[in-house]
Amino acid sequence: MIQRLYDRTVSLARSRNALPALAVVAFAESSVFPIPPDVLMIPMILAAPHRAFIIASACLAASVAGGIVGYCIGYWLFESVGHAILELYGKDGLFERFGQSYNEWGAWAVLFAGITPFPYKVITVLSGATGLDMSVFIVSSIIARGLRFFIVATLLWKFGLPIRGFIERRLGLVFTLFILLLLGGILLAGMS
Repeated sequence: MIQRLYDRTVSLARSRNALPALAVVAFAESSVFPIPPDVLMIPMILAAPHRAFIIASACLAASVAGGIVGYCIGYWLFESVGHAILELYGKDGLFERFGQSYNEWGAWAVLFAGITPFPYKVITVLSGATGLDMSVFIVSSIIARGLRFFIVATLLWKFGLPIRGFIERRLGLVFTLFILLLLGGILLAGMS
C-alpha cells in the first residue's frame, strides 16, 4: 500500500496540478500522511529549476500549516486521534517517556524532526499534547522546514539531476549529524 501511495505521489510531479498537489502532500505529511513532500518536490524542481524557490516556499507554507493542525490534534484530540497517530508510527511510547520534560527541549525536538528523516508529524502531535508554547513551535517549524526545503531546492537548482541520488539517500543523515553536532556543541558550551 505504501509503495502504491509513493508511486502515485511521484506521478503527481508531472501533472499540471503539481504545485497544489505538493501543498496538499506537505500539509498532510505534517500531521498524518506517511510520504514526505520531498518525493514530489524533487522531481518538480528537476523539471523546472527556475521555480525551485517558489516550489520550496509552497512546501514550507503548507508544511508549517499542516504542523499547526498536528499541534492542534495533539492539544485538543490527543486521546482520540493523536495517540492513534503516534501508535501508527510506533512512537506512542515517546509521550509517556518524554511528555514531562518535553517542553524544556521542545524547540530542539521540533528543529530536529523538521530537518531530519524523523517523522515531523510525531513531533507536531507531541508538541500540542504537551502544551509546548505555540509561538516556539511555529518559529522552530519555520526554521526547520525552511532549512530542509530550501537546502534541497538550492542543491537541485545549482546541481540538478546529479545531486538527486545524494539528496534521496544521504541528505537526511547529513541533517541528522548536523543537528547532533549543533546540540553537542551547545551542551559543551553550557558545561564550560
